[in-house]
Amino acid sequence: MEIKKAAMAGTLESSDARVTVEPGNGTIELSIESSVIHQFGKQIRATILETLGRLGVEDAKVTVVDKGALDCTIKARVECAVYRSNDMTKNLPWGGVIR
Repeated sequence: MEIKKAAMAGTLESSDARVTVEPGNGTIELSIESSVIHQFGKQIRATILETLGRLGVEDAKVTVVDKGALDCTIKARVECAVYRSNDMTKNLPWGGVIR
């Protein structure tokens, strides 16, 4: 799936994550800011990249500000931001693509 415009999902509340996606420069450029980066940074990165892969996103700039979100929350925020970037508002395959 192509990232057509900048879009955001999530909040900066505790146990949430704010995910911003923008059109990229030919690759996935990932930036993560997290209060738990030293403990869970590898898992956060893997969850984001896996979710983007399942959505078919290969070219994007992704910025994540994590406030201790669970993997399922991170997946939902990434999925939502990607759908918003494509103006998808009807018949969304929530959970159908993400497992």
